[in-house]
Amino acid sequence: MSLLWRIMRPLVVPPVRLGLRVKVRGKRHIPKTGAAILASNHLSALDHIVLPAVTRRPIVNISKVEHFERRLKAWFFRQWHVIPLRRGAGDREALAKAREALAAGHLFCIYPEGTRSLDGKLHKGHTGVARLALEMHVPIIPVAMKGTFEAKPKGGRLRLFRPCEAIVGEPLDVSEHWDRQDDYDLCRRITDEVMHRIAEVSGQEYVDEYQYTPSARSRAEGGQATGARETVGREEG
Repeated sequence: MSLLWRIMRPLVVPPVRLGLRVKVRGKRHIPKTGAAILASNHLSALDHIVLPAVTRRPIVNISKVEHFERRLKAWFFRQWHVIPLRRGAGDREALAKAREALAAGHLFCIYPEGTRSLDGKLHKGHTGVARLALEMHVPIIPVAMKGTFEAKPKGGRLRLFRPCEAIVGEPLDVSEHWDRQDDYDLCRRITDEVMHRIAEVSGQEYVDEYQYTPSARSRAEGGQATGARETVGREEG
């Protein structure tokens, strides 16, 4: 656990809970010790701040490498346990760091949609969440953010005192399939189950299509839609 997390979390979380009227449900489903993957919907940049309200344990997550271009911001992100994610082949480095975090017994948060929702709906997930769980022998815990889209939509202004909620669902035990991370059909089925569980706790409408940003759609139409992005998911914003 970094020094910044120890110092900043008790200072940051209370005003965040007050300013965003954060409520937490299902906290009991997060293990007090040991590694696990938190698979969450992704509605807003606020998700990175609201999610730590769920548990006192540090949560390792990922964000696009562009957020690390400024030295001070990069330092803060690293102290906040954020892994830089490069699009394309560079995803392998982020995946290696995700493995390290889980091997060390930490919680790792992944957004299977790969980017923030532009319409508030829950979109099809990338299979990296299943591959990682099967390889690292850890459970997948569905998590739902609610209200963060209204409080801070992508490109929009922050609206304080809009109620937000973090809901944790029951863990998905995939132990019977451990070490089958190279079975794409299995990973697809597990990922779909994860997304449906997130939909159940979030109440979002599920769309069986990937959520693309305009730039990502352009790349996908150019024939670069698959590949390394399926390892840990694409973080576009």
